[in-house]
Amino acid sequence: MNSAELLTEIKKRRTFGIISHPDAGKTTLTEKLLLFGGAIQTAGAVKSNKITKSAASDFMEIERQRGISVATSVMAFEYKNVLINLLDTPGHKDFAEDTYRTLTAVDSVILVIDCVKGVEQQTERLMEVCRMRDTPVIVFVNKMDLEGRDPFELLDELEEKLKINVRPLSWPINIGRNFKGVYKLYDHSLNLFNPNKTEIETEVVEIKELTDPLLDETIGEKDANQLREDIELIEGVYEPFSDDLYKDALLAPVFFGSAVNNFGIEEMLDTFLDIAPFPASRPTDAREVEPTEEKFTGFVFKIHANVDPKHRDRIAFLRVCSGMFERNKFFHHVRNDMKIKFSSPVNFVGQRKSIIDNAFPGDVIGLYDTGTFKIGDTLTEGEQIMFKGIPSFSPEKFRELVNTDPMKSKQLDKGIRQLTEEGVAQLFIHEMGQKKVIGTVGDLQFEVIQHRLQHEYGASCRFTSLNFHKACWVTSTDKAQLKTFEQTKANVLYRDKDKNLVFLADSAWILETTQKKFDKLQFHFTSEFKLEEA
Repeated sequence: MNSAELLTEIKKRRTFGIISHPDAGKTTLTEKLLLFGGAIQTAGAVKSNKITKSAASDFMEIERQRGISVATSVMAFEYKNVLINLLDTPGHKDFAEDTYRTLTAVDSVILVIDCVKGVEQQTERLMEVCRMRDTPVIVFVNKMDLEGRDPFELLDELEEKLKINVRPLSWPINIGRNFKGVYKLYDHSLNLFNPNKTEIETEVVEIKELTDPLLDETIGEKDANQLREDIELIEGVYEPFSDDLYKDALLAPVFFGSAVNNFGIEEMLDTFLDIAPFPASRPTDAREVEPTEEKFTGFVFKIHANVDPKHRDRIAFLRVCSGMFERNKFFHHVRNDMKIKFSSPVNFVGQRKSIIDNAFPGDVIGLYDTGTFKIGDTLTEGEQIMFKGIPSFSPEKFRELVNTDPMKSKQLDKGIRQLTEEGVAQLFIHEMGQKKVIGTVGDLQFEVIQHRLQHEYGASCRFTSLNFHKACWVTSTDKAQLKTFEQTKANVLYRDKDKNLVFLADSAWILETTQKKFDKLQFHFTSEFKLEEA
């Protein structure tokens, strides 16, 4: 493929993640985007309680039971001749690490805000990650058909708590029971809301300018006058929208709507196609990789075991960064220094998988994996580089894994290794006695692990709480001090799944005094220390 053809493929693609606090309506919005793209025919999450279909993007049984997303789902769909790769991330804070890693694989983000609750704590944490990576953000204020907060109040809160300038591109006419629709500032038209209508078609009224008498006829004189006042204030207070400021992650356009009613989504999606960045360059330990390079590169940002529990399959999710991925072509697995090819690479729409022959920068594909991959692995056509920014973080919760069925020890061992390689939790094994400690960022992960071990591997376990403060990866070039450290701290030293040395500190004070005493050792709080030292 020549460079002009490759550039054409790159420009056809947009890769983005949807992030939000739990219950803001993120998974519902994901479904409605798939509906617009024709990727699914009916929404799984609907208002009728009689219909119990589950959301198209929720993979696992426990997600269906709890009504939350705990694993990132990857979906591809076409809309107006653009191939969109959409990554629906877990909203629950206990699965934040999976979301952080997913944000390394996207070029932009749609942030969903609940108009009733406003900006919540998890939203702030997710936005910190977006700011770290300078990821462009579009804000969708959801649930406008409910009695929520004043829109200007919400905009102030977005700017204050998320530390980003905002610019409304649509504006609501009332809220809750009196919600009549939105006025689109960029093309001066009205999109009218009908609460009883859930099809995709929308009723749009062209308004030449705000003084147009048709505005008063359509929404009433009182609401028309209020809208005129609001728009005047917006134009006076908020910075004009700029593509460049958006792409530099300095300005976030804001849209208002109701995902469950398919309302306000189309204008956001159309604007997204116009302004969202093409697949961008990616940093490695050696250089920046440009998407237009002819040679293929990509990295694994997620591993999911048992996507289909009946077939015990394990899939590595790979983001294509440059060149063209080809089915049945040998690529170089950098960490293992081996050649590897894939006979059945797939893309996804929820749980549905389709085998593909090739993929281009921006695409996220699934590679069937027998245990070869770990999160952060890089594939190239021979170059020795590793993509950066895909770390495991120091856990906040620690529990010992206790086997409650000794007859199923092999199943438990296999299951816990596979599940922790997915990245939702970390496994630390004590060198003396093989005691297994699971580290996570939240309590819910233990419940998920226990459920999946039981239902996917036939292994049962329980967890015993441990009062560790922090896990630190330890390295040193001073072999004598390292040996003394290992002898002194043997009871709290573990190995992670890659055999790296990990110190589990009982308290902040112990960690601090240990760092002072063993001053020739390096204590790392993410697993990316190899790249830090490179």
